[in-house]
Amino acid sequence: MAHFAELDSNNIVIEVKKACNIDIQNNGGEQSEQAATHFKSVCPLSENGIKYVQTSYNDNFRKQYAGVGYFYDSTKDKFLSPQPYPSWSLDSNDDWQPPVPEPTITTDGSDPIETAVWVWSYGWDEDVYQADNTKGWKGKKMNLNNTDHTDTATYYWNGTDWVTE
Repeated sequence: MAHFAELDSNNIVIEVKKACNIDIQNNGGEQSEQAATHFKSVCPLSENGIKYVQTSYNDNFRKQYAGVGYFYDSTKDKFLSPQPYPSWSLDSNDDWQPPVPEPTITTDGSDPIETAVWVWSYGWDEDVYQADNTKGWKGKKMNLNNTDHTDTATYYWNGTDWVTE
């Protein structure tokens, strides 16, 4: 099964539609303009659509499978995921990276006294980053072995360790 991303005038994906592989093979082949033109004749564009570009469900071409809201960069011939947060930027592989590296410590291991295994539940907080650009990842510690014993403190990743305010 082939897939085509329908693009609007800003090259934003507004829908992804399935196509028959045989139709693609018989009309120019994978990634061809001819196949996209043929698909348009079989499946007309929506009101806001201006063109189709083939996308790979298995990420075999054009970087990654296109989803609604993705951007098609025609110069690079790639689909780029939406920017997750205003402070994040694209790296040389066209992947979004946070300005503060993602935490490398996600578990504290076992505590021999309390037989606790602590793991971190964390996520990016753009407001925290905007207030202090040395922070951005905000997390909580959870005890996997004893749900009654939780750490209620909020922690922030400083690039090397979890710290409290």
